[in-house]
Amino acid sequence: MEKIAHRELRNNSSSILARVGAGESFEITNNGVVKAVISPAKSTSLERLLEGGAVRVARTPISEILDLPRDRGLDSLDVLTDLRGDR
Repeated sequence: MEKIAHRELRNNSSSILARVGAGESFEITNNGVVKAVISPAKSTSLERLLEGGAVRVARTPISEILDLPRDRGLDSLDVLTDLRGDR
């Protein structure tokens, strides 16, 4: 990973971003200290969320969830009242 000064990034942002788009990554320094890393974006929003820890992969396949039986006899208010208990 190549280190570049923030001034170089500011002055040559178009060419540097083109290189990032081609797959390169850069460490950006300020007064010789690495302050940021620029790397190619993941191809999907989900990949970015997974990497950032904002979401996790489901442990149960969706097909098993869709096959669960549903109780059509209760409405939402009944379910909420039951969950809240005696408050």
